[in-house]
Amino acid sequence: MASTELTGRRVLAIVTNYGVEQDELVVPVAKLREQGATVVVAGVSTEPVETLVGDKDPGQSVRPDTTIAEADAADHDLLLVPGGTINADTLRTESDAVDLVKAFAAAGKPIAAICHGPWALIEAGLVEGKELTSFASLQTDVRNAGGTWVDRSVVTDVEQGFTLVTSRDPDDLDDFVREVSTALAETA
Repeated sequence: MASTELTGRRVLAIVTNYGVEQDELVVPVAKLREQGATVVVAGVSTEPVETLVGDKDPGQSVRPDTTIAEADAADHDLLLVPGGTINADTLRTESDAVDLVKAFAAAGKPIAAICHGPWALIEAGLVEGKELTSFASLQTDVRNAGGTWVDRSVVTDVEQGFTLVTSRDPDDLDDFVREVSTALAETA
C-alpha cells in the first residue's frame, strides 16, 4: 500500500466497549497513525474496549482515549466506524454515536464504515441516495434505507454532501485503509 502523508489530520474512531471486530479497529488505527494522522478512539465508557475476532473469539483490549459523549466532530477530519456485529448493533442504539455520525455528515466531513459499521449510518438516516458496501447481511437494510448496495471490496461515494468510504469485512482492509487515507488527505 502506498503511503499517504496525513500529518495534521485527525480521525475519530467510535466503538462500544465490547464486540468490535479487532482488525477493523486496530489495523486502520495503526495504518493511519503510521501515515502521520492522529487517531482518537472513543468508547461508550473509558473502560477498555474488548475486541473480538470473528464475532466470537476474544481479541486484544484497546484503551479508549475518550468517550463518545465527550467527542466533538468539530475536532476531527474523518469519522471511522468499525464493525463487529455486537459493536455495530449496540453502537446504533447509542444516541451520542448517532449524533456524531450526523454531525460529521452535516459538516461535509468523510465517514468510513466497514462490515456492520454502516448500521450507524442507516440509523442516522444518511444512506439514502448513497452507493455503499457492507457485510452482506446488511444489504437489505441498506436498500430499505434508500441506499444502493454493491458487492465490492471498497466503495467511495461523494454524493449527498459528504464522502462515504465503505468495505465488506476484514479481508478488505488494505483497500479500505487506502481509500480512507485518500479521503482523509483530501480534507481541508
